[in-house]
This record gives sequence, structure tokens and C-alpha cells, in this order.
Amino acid sequence: QVQLVESGGGLVQAGGSLRLSCAASGRTFSNYAMGWFRQAPGNKREFVSAISWSGRNTYIGDSVKGRFTISRDNAKNTVYLQMNSLKPEDTAVYYCAARRNWTSKEPSEYDYWGQGTQVTVSS
Repeated sequence: QVQLVESGGGLVQAGGSLRLSCAASGRTFSNYAMGWFRQAPGNKREFVSAISWSGRNTYIGDSVKGRFTISRDNAKNTVYLQMNSLKPEDTAVYYCAARRNWTSKEPSEYDYWGQGTQVTVSS
């Protein structure tokens, strides 16, 4: 079992920045690829970014490319999502997720999920 706890969400004005954190506990964190997803009301869960177990490989969704950056610190069992130049359409609940070995852009391929953190961007 892997437990995931997100933090760092909140209310920010358009153009602002937030950094989300996801702290993991349980199994060996460095065995897991990590992903960030988001879900706005009435929408499907959307891929935001993913990072390999080593941190060497990262993937970013088209809608956030150039604005968001994913990173991880395996010594701290934490993955981060730096969000810059935020837009109102970035408003959603943001979830982190973990899966063994390889990254994926598909939510259904992740085994463990956090409870989510709300990000609201005002115009």
C-alpha cells in the first residue's frame, strides 16, 4: 500500500503561481512512477504531468506545457508540481497518483491516489 497526501492548493489570481506537494508513505517511493491529474466539475480526470521513478523522464500535458513543471525528491518521498502563469481554466481538484515502474497518462493505470487538493484561479 502507498498512502499519498497532497498539499499546497488554494486560491490564486490569474498569472500567479502555486507549488503542489504530494507526500508518500508506505512502500518504497522510488519504485513508483508518479503522476498529477486534475478534475474540474463535470469533466473527466485529465492528465497533467508524470515523472519516472528516477526522475529522469518527465511528461507534461499539452494544456499546461511551458507553465507547469514536475519534480520529485526520493529522499523526502515527495513529488512536486510547480504551476506558473495560472489561468482560470486551471481551476480543478488536483490529484497525485502512483504506479509501479513506468509512467502513464491514463488514470486507470495508476494504483494509488491521494485525496486531492483544490486549486482555484480567479480572473
